[in-house]
Amino acid sequence: MTAPVKGPASYFPSIEKKYGRPIAEWQELIRTAPLTRHTELVNWLKTEHGLGHGHANALVAHTLAGSGGA
Repeated sequence: MTAPVKGPASYFPSIEKKYGRPIAEWQELIRTAPLTRHTELVNWLKTEHGLGHGHANALVAHTLAGSGGA
């Protein structure tokens, strides 16, 4: 039996369902964004792409943690 997904990744199924894009696409947007700071990226996703705060925060946190970002 697999353990339930915890942390930011637990939001991924609802993000894909609500916004219609795969997580890999969101992560690529974050990695190639002209911004680098967590809060700037969250605000950018919210204003430019219409994500809610929790979803944007989860994507940025998971992406930056995986890439050694700020």
